[in-house]
Amino acid sequence: MSKIKKAVITAAGFGTRLFPTTKVVKKELFPVIDKDGRAKPVILLIIEEAISAGIEEIAIVVQPDDKAIFKKLFKRPPSAELFEKLSPENQKFSKYLVDIGDRITVITQAQQEGYGHAVYCAKKWVDNEPFLLMLGDHIYSSKIQKSCARQILEIYQQVNHSVIGLNIVNSEMLHQVGCVTGNWQKQNSILTINQVAEKPTLDYARDNLHVESLGDDEFLSIFGLYALTPTIFDCLEVDINQNVRLKGEFQLTTCLDVLRQREKMTGYLVAGTCFDIGIPDAYLQTLNDFRHRE
Repeated sequence: MSKIKKAVITAAGFGTRLFPTTKVVKKELFPVIDKDGRAKPVILLIIEEAISAGIEEIAIVVQPDDKAIFKKLFKRPPSAELFEKLSPENQKFSKYLVDIGDRITVITQAQQEGYGHAVYCAKKWVDNEPFLLMLGDHIYSSKIQKSCARQILEIYQQVNHSVIGLNIVNSEMLHQVGCVTGNWQKQNSILTINQVAEKPTLDYARDNLHVESLGDDEFLSIFGLYALTPTIFDCLEVDINQNVRLKGEFQLTTCLDVLRQREKMTGYLVAGTCFDIGIPDAYLQTLNDFRHRE
């Protein structure tokens, strides 16, 4: 059984829903106040989540023009003049960032052709190993002692095949999310996935995606954390070679359903909250809720 040691974070999107701010600041660099009162860029919170789960190496997939920004954050200490102006606490934190940078590889997506394509750009770096996949605009807060990412990786260790983190959404959210259905292995916790659907209509979800024990208009959506086997790259490669697109882009969700058919796939209802900072109102809510989480 392979232990997952690598994580891929996709951060190559344009951030169109946060325009015009994302014209000058990547959404992955937006500040969020952590519990300790420190303002951290979103990407750092995601990396800390990965490290909390035991991840040793991290790849960030970015646009070519943004590579220098991420390298500056993690791989280059501030100038001597700036460093001297920092408080002793912030000087220590500056060194912490550089230490994190030793774990990080920055990969570029030459053309922005969808989430699935961004993931595929990490194929060579992943090197035929299972890996943790994380979104560059989602941060997480666990409701238990284990971080959300660690919960996912521990389920992977139990089942030794791909695991998708899940949460419960109502019908109003369906047009924004990928959804799954299946049969509970452990009630309201672990699910054998029978289908993965990208942004289904309400009628389709009612007819095909209802899961036992959920309310009539409640469904299981993808949480934004995945433990995937490298077979996902084979599935993505077929779509890319055959130019199979949805809404002009290469999608991950459709390939997840192909992966499910090739190998088993488990869903896990994460004991935690996912904060999506890629939407203005959700980012505003995150600024308050993430700071004051327990």
